[in-house]
Amino acid sequence: MLVVDDSAVARRLIAMALGSDPTIEVVLAADPVIAATKIEQTAPDVILLDLEMPRMDGLSFLRRLMAEHPIPTVVCSAVAAPGTEAALRALADGAVEILEKPRWRDGALRSEWTRDLLRTIRAAALARVAKRKSTPQLPLRRGPPHAESAARRGSHFVVAIGASTGGPEALTTLLRALPADGPGIVIAQHMPAAFTGALARHLDSVSEIRVREAADGDAILDGHALVAPGDRHVVVLRTGGRFSVSVLEGPRIGGHRPSVDVLFRSVARAAGPHAVGVELTGMGADGAEGLLAMRRAGAWTLAQDAETCVVFGMPREAIARGAAAMVLPLERIPGAIVASVRRNGRRGPSDADAPPRLSVVGGPGPNPQRPSNLGGRRSR
Repeated sequence: MLVVDDSAVARRLIAMALGSDPTIEVVLAADPVIAATKIEQTAPDVILLDLEMPRMDGLSFLRRLMAEHPIPTVVCSAVAAPGTEAALRALADGAVEILEKPRWRDGALRSEWTRDLLRTIRAAALARVAKRKSTPQLPLRRGPPHAESAARRGSHFVVAIGASTGGPEALTTLLRALPADGPGIVIAQHMPAAFTGALARHLDSVSEIRVREAADGDAILDGHALVAPGDRHVVVLRTGGRFSVSVLEGPRIGGHRPSVDVLFRSVARAAGPHAVGVELTGMGADGAEGLLAMRRAGAWTLAQDAETCVVFGMPREAIARGAAAMVLPLERIPGAIVASVRRNGRRGPSDADAPPRLSVVGGPGPNPQRPSNLGGRRSR
């Protein structure tokens, strides 16, 4: 793989982190001009790319790369506001993942970052990328005022979506195709904490529905989507026929926080048949067992097909477990969501069929019995 970063210290430390995996051969470049030569010489499987560099910035290099010689690229970006926005632009231009710049002086955080780096690089190596046009996409205009006012109702139906590698682009395609008065949505996207707010703002700018980062206690509303904050789990709760979210600290589940399994299991318990579960592109198995729990609870469950996934890992595992009622190309999933809501109607659950008080399951498995609050406290 090729590491492109103008900092000699960063290059050395990243190479040391990658060197802990003997299967990864590392090539270093101090800027995109040198990187172009190294690409011709070594044909790397993955590129780890800084965005702020001399002679050519990372975004310009990425756009040229994806237009001429696409290679799976992971962006390693600073967490300051300009860095987060640039990282989201990089995803729109073809990058498959984002990592935040590590805190080199903190040994514990550096060790955790190294684990994330290795997992991300392995996922990127499996990614399918294609040549892209560099024409920017203009955001959609908002819906008419009556659609906005209608969308303020509490949702009687929940759409739960899980995604990892390739997820931001898939979510953009999916959400921009949904109507402004559609059911409430909760999203768990594997992404560092510094970037989920920027992701929510991006999705909000290209969709007719309203999208924002979830906060503890938020109601799930028609025409609104809530994105789980990075480094927090999100669960869905029910009071009578209304749904809300709880944002929780706690250990990583299957290596992930937020965990798609945690979200899906909570929806299975709180919403039962009044829900749709969607497993999108990503590496690993997060969400597969949770989607199965949703299907067993009567929810309609969907998985993205192999042809439209950047990494066909999470959906493949869900399909193998019998968790997906339908396997669809990405562009057909919005229509399937709308059709399911219409088929099941907008009448939601009532107090009469309310489940017992929610206990969040702390780990994967088909029939977990160990309740917990994920080992942490509610986020404020």
